[in-house]
Amino acid sequence: MNRVSVEKQIGSSVFRIETGALARQASGCCTVQYGDTVTLSAVSTGPPRPGIDFFPLNCDYRERHAAAGKFPGGFLKREGRPTTKETLTARLIDRPIRPLFPQGFNDEIQILNFVLASDRQTDADVLAMNGACAALGLSPLPFLGPLASVRLGLVDRQFVPFPTHDELEVSQLDLIVSGNEDAVLMIEGFARELPEDQMVEAIMEAHRVVRELCHMQQELIEKAGVVKPEFVPPPSDGLYDKLRETYYERLRTAEQAEGKQARADAASQLKQEAVAELIPDPAAEGAPTPESFGAAWHDLERRVVRDLILSGSRPDGRDYKTLRPIHCEVDVLPRVHGSALFQRGETQALVTVTLGTGRDEQRVDGLFEEYSKRFMLDYYFPPFSVGEVRPIRGPGRREIGHGMLAERSVNPVLPEHDDFPYTIRVISDILESNGSSSMASVCAATLGLMAAGVPITNPVAGISTGLVQEGDKWVLLTDIIGDEDHYGDMDFKISGTQNGITGIKLDLKTDGISEEIVR
Repeated sequence: MNRVSVEKQIGSSVFRIETGALARQASGCCTVQYGDTVTLSAVSTGPPRPGIDFFPLNCDYRERHAAAGKFPGGFLKREGRPTTKETLTARLIDRPIRPLFPQGFNDEIQILNFVLASDRQTDADVLAMNGACAALGLSPLPFLGPLASVRLGLVDRQFVPFPTHDELEVSQLDLIVSGNEDAVLMIEGFARELPEDQMVEAIMEAHRVVRELCHMQQELIEKAGVVKPEFVPPPSDGLYDKLRETYYERLRTAEQAEGKQARADAASQLKQEAVAELIPDPAAEGAPTPESFGAAWHDLERRVVRDLILSGSRPDGRDYKTLRPIHCEVDVLPRVHGSALFQRGETQALVTVTLGTGRDEQRVDGLFEEYSKRFMLDYYFPPFSVGEVRPIRGPGRREIGHGMLAERSVNPVLPEHDDFPYTIRVISDILESNGSSSMASVCAATLGLMAAGVPITNPVAGISTGLVQEGDKWVLLTDIIGDEDHYGDMDFKISGTQNGITGIKLDLKTDGISEEIVR
C-alpha cells in the first residue's frame, strides 16, 4: 500500500489527511483525522446522462453508530434512512463544491462520506467536507480546487478552530466557512446575537485557517503525483448566438412585466415562438434537440436578467436596496396555540405554534450523547406555492435545510426552561414563494411565538441579499426574488435581532467572493 499523508497542528489537535491505502478503485479517496475522529471520503464518476439539464452531483454523509462504540436505537439495530444531521451535512458538502466544476462538464459524480471513528468531541461533519474536496483533488476530475472548510467557535472572546463539543456548548458562535486560497465560497453559522463587525472578523479568521488547509491539500496532491487530464469543453453549436441576435430585446421587455406569473408567461410565449421559428421540423436532419434549445434559452434568460440588473433595473422595478411590501397578521387561525401570517412581496409564510409538555420533547440520538429538543421548527414547501404539480414524498433535503436554518436562527431568543417549561413546535407552511421563504419563516415564527405567549427576549427577522458580478463590476440586491436567485451569483441570508446576528448562510454560484463584498 502506497500511503501518502500530510498533517499539521491546527487548534488543539493535529489535522491529518491520508490517501493510497483504502478504496483504491474509487476515482479518488482519502481519510481525514482530527483528534480521534476519522472520516473516509470517496469519489466515483460515470458518463453523463442524456437529456438532463443539471449537473448530476450527488453528495452523501453517513454516521455509523459503531464509530462511537454505540448500537443504533430501535428494533433492527441497523442504521436506516439519513438522519436530519446527515442530510444537513450532505448539503454542507455539496454547496461549495458545485460551483467549482467548469462549464460544460456534466459527468455524473457521487461523493460518499462515512464516519469511521468518533471521539464524541470532534464533530465529523467538517472533516468530511475537507475529505470530499481532497478526494476530488486526488481524482482525475476537472475540479477547480483546492477547497477547504473549518468550523470556528468563540470561547472566552477567543476564536477556536475545530472546537470540541464541550466548547460549542459555551461558545457564542458556531460558524462553518468554506473557501479557496483567494475567496470565501460558503458560510453557515449561528450565534447569540453577535455584532456584525465581530461576525466579519470571525469569517476572515476562518478563511485564514481555510488557506492553511488548502495548502495541505495541495501538498497531498503533489505527493501523490496526481496529474489531471485537461478538460476541453464541448464546442458551441451556435444556437445561443442566434437566439441572442433575434430575441434579446423582446425577452428583455418580457422580463420587465409586472408580477412573477406575468413575467413567466411572457417569457414562455416568446420561447414557444422561438421554437416554432428555429425548429420548424424537429425530425429534420441537424435540427437542435429540445435539450440543446432549452440550455441555450436558459443562457439567454440569464444574460437578459443580469444585464437588466447591472443597468439598474431589477425585474420587478425596485432599486437595489428597497424591500418589497410587507404585511403581517397574528391569530389568523382558531383553536391553535398561536398563528401568524407573514407576506413579503409574493412570498407568504403561514406559521402555526403548538405548546406541549416535557413528554413532547424530541429525543435525538447520534454519535454524541443522546439529548432532547424542546424547540422544533418544521418547514413545508408544497408545490402549489410556485404553481407546480409534483407528488409529496416527505420532506426533502431543501425543506430540512431551510427548516433548520430558521430554527437555529430563532433559538437564541427563546426563554430558559425555568422561565417557560414548555416544548414548542413551529410549523411554517410556505403558501406563496418568490424569494427567500426561509427568511420569511424566521419572521413569521417570531410573530407566531409572540402570538402564542412565548416570552422571547427579542424579535428575530431575516432577509436575503443577492449579487450580480461581471468582472470588476458588482451590485448587491436586497430582498431578492426567485429570478435574481436563479440567474444571480449569490444567496446570502442573514437573520438577527436589533443587537446582532443569530443566523447566517451563504451560497454561491461563482468561485468565491471578496472580503469587500462580505463586509
